[in-house]
Amino acid sequence: MSQKTKLKLAILVSDAGTGTNLQAIIDGVEAGKINAEISAVVSDKENAPALERAKKHNLKIEICPKKEALLPMLQKLTPDFVCLAGWKQIILDEVITAFPNKILNLHPGLIPDAVDGTVQNPDGTNALWNKSMLTTKAIQNFLDLKSTYAGSSIHFLTLNFDFGPVLVRVFEKIEARDTVDSLYARLKKKENEMYVEVLEKLCQ
Repeated sequence: MSQKTKLKLAILVSDAGTGTNLQAIIDGVEAGKINAEISAVVSDKENAPALERAKKHNLKIEICPKKEALLPMLQKLTPDFVCLAGWKQIILDEVITAFPNKILNLHPGLIPDAVDGTVQNPDGTNALWNKSMLTTKAIQNFLDLKSTYAGSSIHFLTLNFDFGPVLVRVFEKIEARDTVDSLYARLKKKENEMYVEVLEKLCQ
C-alpha cells in the first residue's frame, strides 16, 4: 500500500468513558504513527465527554441513538476499521457480519485464543477473561478473585460475545493496596498505548 493511501477509521464512543482511547488514536494519527484518517467519531449520546475531544480536533461527529441506525451510518462512512472506544450500545449481528475482522474492541480482561482456553499471566497463573463484564466490574473482579495481574485485550468483534481473534494483550501487576481506581489508572495508560500500536500495524 502506498504511504499516501490513508485508511479510514470510525471511532465509536459513549458517555461511559472520558475519551482517553479516542485521544490516544487522534494523537497517533496526528503524529503520523497511524497511517489513517478519522472519518467520524460516532456516539450514542450527544453529551459524551469524548465528543469534546473530537470537536477540539475538528473531527466529524455523528450521533447514533438507536442500535438499528448504526449499520446504515457505517455503510455511508465506509471505514476500513471501526474502533470501539467506550461504546456501550449493543452491536447487532448484522453490523458484525457486514464488517468481518474490521471492528476492534478493547475488553477489560484476558481473552483466550480458544473458547475453552486460558491465558497465562507473566507469573504463570491463569489470567481472568472477565467475559460479559464492563470496565468497573471487570477491574473489581481482578481484585475480588485476588488475581496477581489485571489485563486487557484488543480483539476483532465476532458473533461470539466477548470473543474473537486477539490482536494484542497487556498485563498490569496488581499491588497490595490497589483499588479499582488506582489499578485502572495504570492499566488505562497501557490500553491507550496498545490501541495505537494495534492501529499502527493494521494501517501499514
